[in-house]
Amino acid sequence: MTGVPASAAGGSGAKPVRGGKLGTAAVNQASLWNIANILTMVRLLLVPGFVLLLFHDGGYDPVWRAFAWAAFAVAMITDLFDGHLARAYNLVTDFGKIADPIADKAIMGAALVSLSVLGDLPWWITGVILARELGITLMRFWVIRHAVIPASRGGKLKTLAQGTAAGMYVLVLTGPLATLRFWVMMVAVVLTVVTGLDYVRQAVVLRRQGLAAERAAAAGRAEEALRATAGTAATAGPAAGAVAGAKDVHTAAEARDAAEAER
Repeated sequence: MTGVPASAAGGSGAKPVRGGKLGTAAVNQASLWNIANILTMVRLLLVPGFVLLLFHDGGYDPVWRAFAWAAFAVAMITDLFDGHLARAYNLVTDFGKIADPIADKAIMGAALVSLSVLGDLPWWITGVILARELGITLMRFWVIRHAVIPASRGGKLKTLAQGTAAGMYVLVLTGPLATLRFWVMMVAVVLTVVTGLDYVRQAVVLRRQGLAAERAAAAGRAEEALRATAGTAATAGPAAGAVAGAKDVHTAAEARDAAEAER
């Protein structure tokens, strides 16, 4: 759940050049079926599987909870790998742009809501985290015409803390580990709120800068149009002036005749 969809990827079948990166032509020919997009699809499919494992046998069987934790861990790890592949090979598809953030939020949202339903996690924690993620997503759409809010280190640390804390709650822990997971979740909540406020600040600044740039561009186009009009008139020279003068004389004569007719 980072700032920019990392697994917005696709493949063209072209071989990577030295350094493991593909050229622009390969990016433009990116296809849907590539490893990064497949990992994103696997993560989407793991969401219902994770929920079924977590609620199996009433949701309190340590063995099935361990299986659910494994599915959750795989989903979180695939997010790291498809992001790395997308950045390393510059493979971009519209599917990846849409599916990656959906998969990120789906697995985390499913974990938080399920844990709250089971009574393991307070609903206010789930509400704070989900409200932040939904709000930031809407904020990105608000400024996407002007700029893209980049993923920050704080955002990545927030994602790591959320994943670690949620994973610890999925497991059946007791004693000191149960206490530890609570404080890990508190750290995740604090990072969620702080990074959310920082994203809001960035969005406001980027939108203001974008609007200012649009106004400046519009003023520049208007000035160029005026200069072009003046240049056309100057190029036309005396002939244009004579024609304009003749039109003025004709208009004046018509006005004088009309006045005499009224008298």
